[in-house]
Amino acid sequence: SHPLAGEPIVMAVVPDLAGQLRGKGFPLSDREGRFRSGIGWCPTCHQITSFDSIAPTPFGSLGDLLIKPDPDAEFRVCFSEAEDDADHFVIGDLIEPDGSPWDSCLRNYLRRAIERLYDVSGISLSVAFEHEFHYSGADHSPSSAYNLGAYRKVKPFAQVMTAALRSAGLTPDTFMPEYGPGQCEVTITPSGPIRAADEAAVLRQVVRASAERFNEVASFTPLRTPNKVGNGLHIHMSLWEEGRPVTFDPSSGEDKANLSGVALSFAAGVLRELPSIVAMTAPSVLSYDRLMPHKWSAPFNNLGYRDREAALRVCPGNQRNEGPDPALGTNLEFRASDSTASPHLQLGVIIQAGTQGIIDKLPPPCITQQDLTTVDPNELAQMRIERLPTSLEAALNRLESSEERTRNLIPEELLNLFLAHKRHEIDLMAKLSPELICEKYAAAY
Repeated sequence: SHPLAGEPIVMAVVPDLAGQLRGKGFPLSDREGRFRSGIGWCPTCHQITSFDSIAPTPFGSLGDLLIKPDPDAEFRVCFSEAEDDADHFVIGDLIEPDGSPWDSCLRNYLRRAIERLYDVSGISLSVAFEHEFHYSGADHSPSSAYNLGAYRKVKPFAQVMTAALRSAGLTPDTFMPEYGPGQCEVTITPSGPIRAADEAAVLRQVVRASAERFNEVASFTPLRTPNKVGNGLHIHMSLWEEGRPVTFDPSSGEDKANLSGVALSFAAGVLRELPSIVAMTAPSVLSYDRLMPHKWSAPFNNLGYRDREAALRVCPGNQRNEGPDPALGTNLEFRASDSTASPHLQLGVIIQAGTQGIIDKLPPPCITQQDLTTVDPNELAQMRIERLPTSLEAALNRLESSEERTRNLIPEELLNLFLAHKRHEIDLMAKLSPELICEKYAAAY
């Protein structure tokens, strides 16, 4: 007798508040009908944490939603030519049974932010996510940072991962063994905001699945070990208008890092709201053990020029007399973030804050090129710079008590769900040792 051949399944998934992709599967033979009608879901699923519990929910067992697959977000990750060896899934939107968008759908939230930015300014964004992660099969010796020998050890994994990313329709850009023992970094090329956020969520799945092929583990946790090097997520954004890059403007001068007026207003809006919205861009208990001075993270709400400890860094384009136009390479790098967040929520709230800066015609932020821990607090205040919250609890309190302007950037239902979700997460970690907290996040992410 012959074993029964498996029937291909497609997973329809949505990004959630825990930074995960969750959903339901259906037979590939039903693809056309399911893409048309969707597949059932419930609102309380948004409150499932990464730690085997459900945060307080206003929905309880009530309510119905649909996952509506997006044909432009269908991915097939191949590790061999065998059909049953592929991961086939599609990212969708959460909609009401009548077909209208659900207010707390994270992809819809990002889409509204993109539309608002364009409506008020004519600006669109090109976005790329830069991921750091720990790989259990990497070189964990103290001399492994950026080391060619360290690359040789992870080369089989890196090559399989790169091929798998490309099979899924992503375009790999760079890979390297990073500074921390066992740490790696991978980037993919820029795209529009929705696609970039989708690809960020997909990349995490592909990296983990590639590690499993070698009986190893890849984790995007903010901190693998207490007081050691952590993993960040850097979001690169360039502004475009009518097909032209408009982040760079040489007439603004070096004191403004050659940024255009609209880029400076966008940056000012992000930095003004950052002490509140960092709760959404770095939303774990461990995040704030990483966002500390002298850890190459982002302890202040500052705009830095070529400063890898700035919350928002000006990445200059090629400034040589020969070579690409610097306008094509200049971008803003948001660094106060990690992979415990949904990329859709992170990018959505950043765009909303930046758009408000353009609407309010905010003055250019001060551009720093110094260690801000050495600057007098009064001088920092004059520069409109402050230390970011030092714990998730403090960040949530700041978000909840923020000015009406900030709260208006986030739908009330979504904000309340997020606050309840993350306060529940704090409670789950409250009595655990630092080592055990690190273990739980490493397993979850």
